[in-house]
Parts: sequence; structure tokens; C-alpha cells
Amino acid sequence: MILYPPSKINIGLYVTNRRDDGFHSIETLFYPLGLKDILEFVPIIEDDANSDILSISGFEIPGGLDDNLLLKACRLFREKMSIPFVRIHLHKQIPMGAGLGGGSSDASSLLMGLNSQFGGVLSKKELAAMALELGSDCPYFLYSEPAVGRGRGELLECFDINLRAYHFCLFSPGIHVSTKTAYQGVELHSEETDLERILSQKPESWRAMLINSFESTVFRQFPEIEELKNAIYESGAVYASMSGSGSAVYGLYADSQELPDKLKRKLVWTEILQ
Repeated sequence: MILYPPSKINIGLYVTNRRDDGFHSIETLFYPLGLKDILEFVPIIEDDANSDILSISGFEIPGGLDDNLLLKACRLFREKMSIPFVRIHLHKQIPMGAGLGGGSSDASSLLMGLNSQFGGVLSKKELAAMALELGSDCPYFLYSEPAVGRGRGELLECFDINLRAYHFCLFSPGIHVSTKTAYQGVELHSEETDLERILSQKPESWRAMLINSFESTVFRQFPEIEELKNAIYESGAVYASMSGSGSAVYGLYADSQELPDKLKRKLVWTEILQ
């Protein structure tokens, strides 16, 4: 089975409080992108197989393979259903540490793929519970349509946002920002966000109202990411923001733009939103 796990951006991201379970509560709009990884898995038919096997190409993934979410997803799924060991190959096209949710998307896509391949027994609710054990934004990738996320990000409500015909550009400074690093010193947003009201307005008005709570912390540690955001605005974007807690910065343009060379070198994805 071949799967195409999508990436996402966050449009607005407010960290509102620290929870008793050690996680943080957030409010955000998850928005899916056309930038995708490629994931293939096949059952291992050898009788002496005693583990899942993972191989990776494309972008390098930090850390050992044993810690990869894909293998954790297999082990978690096997606690619910008796399935054979599988051989997995991931071709990584979504940059890591960029706030695009690639690892979470890979894991959730594999859960859905395993469920489909081996009988489709588990409900979406059961898959979502498993996905949440793997990561706070993993449940979103079971749906992958624009949705407001609250709680840890798992409380999802579909949101009809009109970004049709806007030109989207995603830029990467080539920096890996870990989630742990981003949360250290993050400033909590205690005021009411009124996120849906802001999102219902045109993107041209978002710059003054819509924030990513991680930017102030990450910009202090990596000023080149703030410089990238400023350069995107200077190139004509009507809205620009860091995505999630990572280093990627995106720009929304009302029409096609001829980007300066310094931005072209950092451009990793572009599409006209539908």
C-alpha cells in the first residue's frame, strides 16, 4: 500500500495555558498543504520475522530509527489488532523541525493504512485515540481538512475558510527547531483570541491581529527566522507567519510575485490555494 501523508501549516497559533498533565492548551487553524511524503508498507511474509522494518530516503531524519513514530505507530496498532510485521519505506519530502507536521502525518497515515489493509475494524474515534498517544497534532491528520484545533490540538472542528486563488509560498531557513526548544519560555496568551472571527476576515487584515505565540521565543534564539519573515512581507505578502513551533515561514500573496533571489533560494513549496 502506498500512502501520501500531507503537511500542514498553522494559521494563527495561540498557546493559552499549561495543563496539569504537562502539555499546553492551544488554539489554531490547521490547514493542509499539497506538499507530501511518500509512504509504502507491505506485510513481511517470512515465518521467522520478529520485528517491523523501516527504511528512509529523502530528507535525513534526526535520531535512531527505533525512536521513529512509524515504528511506534505499528506497535500501538498491534496492541489493538493481530497483524503481521510490516516492511515500511518512507521517502521524506516534508522538511523536519519546520512546523509542518510531517512526522505526525506519517504516523497517522500509517495507522489509517494498517486499518484499511487489515480489515478496517477500528473506528475513526479509536484511531484518533491512538494517534493522540503518538503526538498532539497526530489526530488532525486523520482528517486533513481545514479545522480549528483546541485542547492539545486534538479537539477539532471543521472550519470553512476561503483562501481560494491566494498564492502560497513556503520558505525554509534550513534550521531545525525542536518542539521542546520552542516551548521553553513561550509566552502564554491569556486574552480571548476570537480566532474564528479573525479567520473569517480577509487575509489582508490578519497581520495586525493573528499571531503565532512561538515566534517571540524562537525569534530570540534564531533571529534569521525573523529576518526571513520580514523579507517575505517586503516581497509583497499580505500575511506571513511561522508555521507551528518550527522554522518554516509561509507567505500568502494576493497574486503571483517575482520573488527576490534571497527568497528563491529558501523556497521549498508553492501552490495556488483551492
